[in-house]
Amino acid sequence: MPFHPLLEGAIDLHMHSGPSIFPRRQTDWELVEDAKRAGMGGLVIKSHEAPTADRTTLIRLKEPQMHVYGGIVCNTFVGGFCPQAVDVAIRSGGKIVWMPTISAREHQAHFARRNTRFFQAGKPLVHAGEGLTIFDRDGAILPEVREIVALVAEADVVLATGHLAPDEVLALASEARNQGVRKLLIQHTDLGIARIRFELERELAGKGAVLEKCYLACSRDFADITVEEMADSIRRLGARSCVLVTDYGQLHNMPAAEAFSEFVGRLSACGVNDDDIRTMIVDMPRELLGV
Repeated sequence: MPFHPLLEGAIDLHMHSGPSIFPRRQTDWELVEDAKRAGMGGLVIKSHEAPTADRTTLIRLKEPQMHVYGGIVCNTFVGGFCPQAVDVAIRSGGKIVWMPTISAREHQAHFARRNTRFFQAGKPLVHAGEGLTIFDRDGAILPEVREIVALVAEADVVLATGHLAPDEVLALASEARNQGVRKLLIQHTDLGIARIRFELERELAGKGAVLEKCYLACSRDFADITVEEMADSIRRLGARSCVLVTDYGQLHNMPAAEAFSEFVGRLSACGVNDDDIRTMIVDMPRELLGV
């Protein structure tokens, strides 16, 4: 299929590929080949179960013209809120540190109510208790989370909110700001797993956070928002407060680069102008990754 011309130099900060314990549409190499055909400048490979900095380093050695990066998700499979694991991921070239996703308490509560094709790994995964939260029993942020935030601030990489609940996102944003984190990414704000209401989106953007506008939220899998509604929210928030991502890579969905192209085309058809789209898929991702 022909890719949208606006993808030239674009970077998607949220793509999934294999190897993975979850069914994926493409391997890392197949994903990168698609991105090259689309004229993209790069992408970020995210894994719920393992760090991706090492494998993306290998990709860059073979494809030095592509900005392909990874990071680490603070799920139980890497020790949860483990500063040592985060430190090694950053030292290995990781560009994003994600808070828990499928190990998050909010995630587990949400999917306990849903029958879904997502996050199926053959047999049930072993999780810790009711899931991870950044709060201790008194409602204070855990010391190990504060230590992770400090590591992110020191390295000037991206701190992403994962599948935390909105109250956790707000508390983490405050902690990040206090510790000097310059790059805070509020993930898939429109996705129903832990949806961020518009008023909170605007508040977070006003404090310098960047909001993920995620195509998966518009898909049949979730259908939490229409593309038209997303376009309207982008206009109200401003393009420099947003990045466009797909969160695609699942076996049953179209290839991620094709989804990125379709997403851009549909937003354009909804009246989002080319300059704003380029801001959200080229300028803002490059600023966040420091490339």
